[in-house]
Amino acid sequence: MALYLTESDVDALLTIEDALEAVEASFLRLAGGSVENRPRYRIDLDGGLMAVMAAADLELDKAGLKTYTAFGYEDVRFLVLVFEAGRAELAGVIEANRLGQLRTGAASGVAAKHLARQGAKTLGVIGCGFQAETQVAAIRAAVPAVERVVAYCRTPERLERFCEAVGAHPADGHHEAGAQEIVVTSTTSKDPVLRGDWLVPGALVCAIGANDPGARELDNLVLERAAFVCCDSREQSMLESGDLIDPVAQGVLDWLEVHELQEVVAGELAGRQSDEDIVVFKSNGIAAWDVAVGALALERARERGVGQEL
Repeated sequence: MALYLTESDVDALLTIEDALEAVEASFLRLAGGSVENRPRYRIDLDGGLMAVMAAADLELDKAGLKTYTAFGYEDVRFLVLVFEAGRAELAGVIEANRLGQLRTGAASGVAAKHLARQGAKTLGVIGCGFQAETQVAAIRAAVPAVERVVAYCRTPERLERFCEAVGAHPADGHHEAGAQEIVVTSTTSKDPVLRGDWLVPGALVCAIGANDPGARELDNLVLERAAFVCCDSREQSMLESGDLIDPVAQGVLDWLEVHELQEVVAGELAGRQSDEDIVVFKSNGIAAWDVAVGALALERARERGVGQEL
């Protein structure tokens, strides 16, 4: 019998540490070839859009998809459907706004665990919206040495609320937040919010906000200074990552230089070569994470008697 999980169910069932473990394991299965991931595609609606992204994780014995409708940046509704991979059976339907926050934050946490310089102590966050709080939580959990968080966004009231919620210090501007050892960009900006000349030697950049070929959070100098560039899915990045598409088109970067984080997690690539290297992780969000975290939520729900049977 399939289960229906609400946002509050997901929040009660999963911690950020749970999501970190599930997403890191998903990267390992991706590297091992037991996961097939399909990029997001979008359908225009009257004043909005619908998106669909799917994956099959045969080692996990689950397949599924995430779909959502969006009417502006604030009006978005996510759902994840999880199926059994070995038979025609729906395992669960999950309200997935919270799940999406957890898995996106966890991916940056995994990137920080494997790519941040040894002993990194500072985190800068540009953007204080929907995804930013779990970015901070996941990176703190993955890199316990982080002891100072500096945040910036354009709205003073939102910045104040965010800093109170996560224990961050308000920055004077983009520059201060961009001059930390780990930098997260989590914005809806169409134009770059992080400049390469702000980055300190050894910085890790996690760019998570722009997943549209016409939007960029990073300027060209970020990519020019980077010794290592990776993403969650090269196939998906070639379709929707303006932060990589534009630099490739301008000759600043080559797709052959863009690796996938799974290669680092599995030990196939070193990623960072020295503490002075600047490293970039471009995150668009992939369905494999939704299936992995969704499957864990359903497993926990069955153990605890949570959720509504369908």
